[in-house]
Amino acid sequence: MVAHRSLTQIFAVPLVIAIVSTVGLISALVGDGWWDAVSWVALGLPVLLYLLFIWRRRPN
Repeated sequence: MVAHRSLTQIFAVPLVIAIVSTVGLISALVGDGWWDAVSWVALGLPVLLYLLFIWRRRPN
């Protein structure tokens, strides 16, 4: 049985990841110091999530 999901449920997490990535890109351009730390964390999040889901993926 396939569960039906609303558009909000489908696109909520990708939207949050996109917003965090945008904040990371802007903070990398804006300044130095703690802005660099913000950009590293924000731009590292999508990579970390990708690796997490690849490692958790079960072969068919």
